[in-house]
Formats: sequence, structure tokens, C-alpha cells
Amino acid sequence: MTDKENADYDRRVGRRSRVLKIAGLTLAGALVLGVATAGWAYWHLNSNIKSVDIDSALGADRPAKAVTTPFAAASASASPVPTGSLNILVLGSDSRSGKENKALGGGSSTGARSDTAMVVHLDAGRTKATIVSIPRDTLVTRPSCPLSSGGSTSVAYNAMFNTAYSVGGPVCAVKTVESITGVRMDHYIEIDFAGFAKLVNALGGVTVTTTQDIDDDDSHLHLKKGTHHLDGTQALAFARTRHGIGDGSDLGRIGLQQTLVKALLSQISAHDLLTDPTKLYEVTDAVTDSLTTDTGLDSLSELISLGESLKGLSADAVTTVTMPNVTAPSDPNRVVAKEPAASELWESLK
Repeated sequence: MTDKENADYDRRVGRRSRVLKIAGLTLAGALVLGVATAGWAYWHLNSNIKSVDIDSALGADRPAKAVTTPFAAASASASPVPTGSLNILVLGSDSRSGKENKALGGGSSTGARSDTAMVVHLDAGRTKATIVSIPRDTLVTRPSCPLSSGGSTSVAYNAMFNTAYSVGGPVCAVKTVESITGVRMDHYIEIDFAGFAKLVNALGGVTVTTTQDIDDDDSHLHLKKGTHHLDGTQALAFARTRHGIGDGSDLGRIGLQQTLVKALLSQISAHDLLTDPTKLYEVTDAVTDSLTTDTGLDSLSELISLGESLKGLSADAVTTVTMPNVTAPSDPNRVVAKEPAASELWESLK
């Protein structure tokens, strides 16, 4: 090569070297940014979750835990996932705290009550589930509950079930459910008005079918009999409607809530969230932002583990029932557990 050819060659090599170096730095920067973004997203979702240490508050004076084989490997290479039976108390809180909750609540009420209460029983293997709704108007003996500020509440007889949450929060709600059912609640999950509406919106709405017209000025829901696709605000109104259907009691509302739960399970199953990271983040952010759990479910990894264990559970394998009840002798607007049917139902969930 001539001196000129050598110089040209050196310049080309130098340019390629600089281009490769820039490309390498750009790739490294992108990887660092991606890891940092993923790390921030995980931290953000994890920090969204609020929790209550129910186990410490209630101590050992509780129904016994079910004895089951707790884990099984999904495959030879997969990490073990929980497969034992599980009972979870799921509450929908009617808290008006925060601007969004107050707007969705439609009132200026202070404090909070358990607007919706469901005991979710997962069978061993996690391929079948039973959801038992407890009417909030059920008269119960509310046990003495420890308070976070110290001391405890007094025992209350013929108290409405949903007052347990009002006087003692999640701890008293769990203790009251365990007292009337004799069933250990392994976990606690609570979601408020805004969180429920956001979840439905993140899933793209939910489709429900009604067997009668709904005309309820209190919940602001007006639907003709038939199939409807609801957004988050409408779905929340659907879950809260009682005056525009049936006899206007809480039992009619529970029927709507059970219809909505099955529809939501179908909607979640229809989304392959793992192949759509943006949708997965949106749904997870909507859920965790308004979620309160016990300390056994207060991290993203624990919630993911629970979700992984439910992969084999379809909406068709979920049975929804209402705790057997009759009109309370002391008040025609209240109900009490119907025996022995209620006790037999709770016994089947142990």
C-alpha cells in the first residue's frame, strides 16, 4: 500500500472504531436505563401496597390453620408455587377518604365500612374456588377487638356485621368473620372505590348481563335488561346498587356483585397480560395503588406468587354463594345466619 492508501485505511478503521464505541455506549446506556426503569417500576408498585399486621394483632386465639401440602413445582424447571387450600377475606371499603373516593362515594360520609364482604376459599390445587358473600346487614355478635391505639373494643350483641370494620378496621373485620364462621382467614385483601373503578378501566371495562331493568338514583345507575359493557364508574355503581333491583335489600345487591365478580374473572382471563407489559403495568398499578393487605401479601413478589398459583383457575370453576340467612326476628330490615345451613357451609371451607 502507498502512504496515501495506508492513511485512508487508518481513517476508516478509526471511524469504525468510533462508531462501534458509540454504539456500545448507547447500548450500555439503554440497558442501564431499562434496568433502572424496571427497578423504579417494581419499587413504585411495591410501595403502593398498604398492609396491616393482622397476625400479630390477633395472636394465637384464632381458628386453626388448615394443614395442607403448601407447595408443588409447576414443572421440572419452574419455581415451586403454593397449592394448598386458602381462605381470603376480601373487603370492598366504602371509604370516602381522598378526592376520588369521595366523588365515587357520592356523599360526605366520614369513616369507612365494609361495603362488600366475601370469603374466597381456594381448594387444594387452586383449580376450584368458592366465594361466599356475607350480607353487610347481618346481625352478629361482634367480638372484642384490639385497637392500634391501645386497648380494645367492647363485645357488641346484635351488631350489624359491617360495623366491625368501622370500629376496629381490618383487624376487627377479620376477627368478626373468624368468630362467626370458625374458619381461619389466611389472608386479607381490601380495595376501595377508586381502586375498583381504576381496575375495571385498566382492563378495558367489563361486560355483564342483567335479567331485569336497573333504575337506581342513589347509585346513578340506569340500565335496561340485557347485556352491557361497563366502565369503571358504572361497574362500581353496579356493585353498589340495591334500591333499583329486587326488593331493595342488600341481598339483591349481592346478586349483582356476584355477577360482576364472575365477569371480571372472565375479563382478566381474556387478557394475556404477560405479553403486554404496558397493560400489565397499568392493571398492576391500578390494583396496588388502592390495596390494603395483611403482611403476608404486602409485596409484589407475594402477590405475583399468589397469582401464579391461580393459573389453573377459570371463571367457570368459581362458585358464588351467599351465606344462608333469614330475616332477623328483631328487625325486618336485617338478617341473621340460617342454621344449620350456615354452619355446614363454613365447615366445608375448613
